[in-house]
Amino acid sequence: MSNATRTAIFAAIIAAAAPGAFAQTRAVPETHPAVTSHIIQSDEVRASKMMGTTVYDLQNRSIGKVSDIVLNKDGKVDAVVLDVGSFLGMGGKYVAIPLSDIKTDNNRLTLDRTKEQLQQMAAYQLENPDTGAGTSTSPATGGQLGR
Repeated sequence: MSNATRTAIFAAIIAAAAPGAFAQTRAVPETHPAVTSHIIQSDEVRASKMMGTTVYDLQNRSIGKVSDIVLNKDGKVDAVVLDVGSFLGMGGKYVAIPLSDIKTDNNRLTLDRTKEQLQQMAAYQLENPDTGAGTSTSPATGGQLGR
């Protein structure tokens, strides 16, 4: 048997074995839950559409605007921050509301609280002077959020 024939046989054996080995390395179990729908649903709201949106009480009175949405380290919404009582960006304060308290009604955001109740709540700080959290955007490639 010549060297060329041995090389050809060896190459054929490698080529025949390679697809099986390659297929085994690609079979990775799915560890992340799949998205259940590939279109936004009627009971879902885009965060980008919430930002700056007026929030109304149950009597259809304006009680504040969504200023920010705060995520925890797991990527879940920790709080929706409302700007309450400001006029042209002055004189108000921020308060934090659980996302579950905000409802969508007739294509607007509603909250079962009055403006007075919101104004009596503790002010929420969007920046932490002790840790620096909230002072900058997240890096484009990894890193810690809000650092």
